[in-house]
Amino acid sequence: MRNLIFLAVITASLASAQDIDREVSWKQILPNILQDQLRVWRYPVNLAEGHAVLPTLAVAGAGAGLAWGADAPTAHYFRNTTAFSGFNRVFSGTATSLAILAAPASLYATGLLRKDPHMSDTAMLAGEAVADAEVIVQVLKPAVSRTRPSALPPNAGFRDTWEHGPRFAASNNSFPSGHAIAAFSVATVISRRYRNHRWVPYAAYGTAAAIAFSRVTGSDHYLADVFAGAVLGYSVSRFAVLPR
Repeated sequence: MRNLIFLAVITASLASAQDIDREVSWKQILPNILQDQLRVWRYPVNLAEGHAVLPTLAVAGAGAGLAWGADAPTAHYFRNTTAFSGFNRVFSGTATSLAILAAPASLYATGLLRKDPHMSDTAMLAGEAVADAEVIVQVLKPAVSRTRPSALPPNAGFRDTWEHGPRFAASNNSFPSGHAIAAFSVATVISRRYRNHRWVPYAAYGTAAAIAFSRVTGSDHYLADVFAGAVLGYSVSRFAVLPR
């Protein structure tokens, strides 16, 4: 439960941050990432000041509900079924990682070719969001140390999974989902920057949701892991990366 509260407080901290306009360029991307990280990790101060208490409770409650009520039965089901084998082949871990990286890369290249600074800036903001998300993942995964469903036998109970993963290997831990946080961080940047095109949010978030779902069907993550990744990915992009 304390891990879900930790997630909720980070989200609340981001939601209460005051964004300012800032330069988007290769020269500024590292300072911008550092500024983003300061906003993320000052969460105890924001909570102590009483900011965004309701979002904190809402996120913690939803995450706890998934962790206690849905994680074990869904993990058991997907660990023992072949119904999603075709879906899992298409949405493999490697394929989805490449797709997440290809989105900002292709936007940036297209923006340069078309001399469209809005598009190339969108790509850089998406890349910044992915970098921010990766920092969070590298810190949280070893700290939470949750065993992946795929690391347990198919007949396991899938309940005693917290704080049993490897402490110093982020890639081998389950919470939160790195694919989900990266996918939703990119989707949020693109959706917000192109929200005048009504189809863009549906396509962006639909793709991110499919990637997140594939992490559950492939027994790489529990539902609470991808929920946490989605919430963090959205929050990082919406409240830390994007200027208002």
